[in-house]
Amino acid sequence: MKHITIVLLFALIAGATLSGKTSEVYGPEPSLANVAYGPHEKHVLDVWKAESSQPTPVAIYIHGGAWRGRDKIDARGWLDIQALLDAKISVVAISYRLLKDAKEVEPFVKAPMEDAARALQFVRSKAGEWNLDKDRVGLSGVSAGGCTALWLAYHDELAEPQSNDPIARESTRVSCVVVDQAQTSLDPKQVRQWITKASYGAHAFNRKDLDELLENREEVLPWINAYSPYALLTPDDPPTVLSYGAKVMFPDHSEHPFAKVHSAAYGVGLKQRCDELGVPCEMIKAKKRRGQAFTALSDHLIELLK
Repeated sequence: MKHITIVLLFALIAGATLSGKTSEVYGPEPSLANVAYGPHEKHVLDVWKAESSQPTPVAIYIHGGAWRGRDKIDARGWLDIQALLDAKISVVAISYRLLKDAKEVEPFVKAPMEDAARALQFVRSKAGEWNLDKDRVGLSGVSAGGCTALWLAYHDELAEPQSNDPIARESTRVSCVVVDQAQTSLDPKQVRQWITKASYGAHAFNRKDLDELLENREEVLPWINAYSPYALLTPDDPPTVLSYGAKVMFPDHSEHPFAKVHSAAYGVGLKQRCDELGVPCEMIKAKKRRGQAFTALSDHLIELLK
C-alpha cells in the first residue's frame, strides 16, 4: 500500500530551471557533504541531520534543470533548511547523472530517475547511522526534479527483497512528495492537448524535439508508460498538492516560453486524473519567502512529516 504523497509546486523565475545556473545559497552548511551513494561522480548527496533523541523524518530534495544542468546545491535556495531542522526533520539533497553523463542510456530519463530511486534506498539504509525514521520519508523537487519525484512517488515498490545488495532491499515508498512546477506527463500527445505550444520532454526519450517525439509516439509508448508520472497514477496513490506560479489556463495556448515548459496546465491535467481516480488533489499558488528561502516546500514537508 502506498503511503501519503503530497506534491507541492511553487513559483520559479521564467526559464530558470533550464538555465543551468545554480540557485543562491542560504541556510546552514550540511552535516555531511558529497556522500557517495553510487559509482558515478554525480552519485553524491548532502545531509543535514536534525538534532533529536528520536529518529527524525527526512526530506529528500531532487534538483531541476531539465536533467541537463544544476545540482544538489539548489536545495539551499529552494528549501528553508533551517526551518526543517528546527522542526526536527533531517534533509538530504541529491545530485544525479545528467544528459551529458548518460548519453548512451535509453531512454535517457532512466538515468536520473533510477539514480533518485537508488539515492532514496541508500538514505534508508543509513537510517540507523543517521538517526532517521524510515517510515517518514518525503520527496521534494523542482521542475524536472519534481517530475522525477512524482515518478518515484507514484511508482510501485522498487525494492528487491531477495537481492544480495542490502541497499537494493530498501523500500522506495515515501510518506510525501513536495515538488515545484513538475512536468506531470511525458506523453507528447497528452501534453500538446494540455499545452498547445509545449516544447518540453523530447530529450527524456532521446529525441530532438517534441514534434519528432509525437511523430514517433507509438515507438516510444513503452517508455512513456514506464517513466511518465501521469501514466503511473493509480487509485491507491496518496494525496497530491500542486502549486504553480503561472496563471492557470486549461488548455494553455500561451506563446510564452515559460508556459511551454512550466505551464500550470500540467497541474490541472494531473488533478483531473486524480479526481477521476479518487486521489485527493489540491492546486495552490505559493510565492511567499521566509528570509531568502522559499517556504512552500518546507512548510508542507513540516506539516506532513510531523
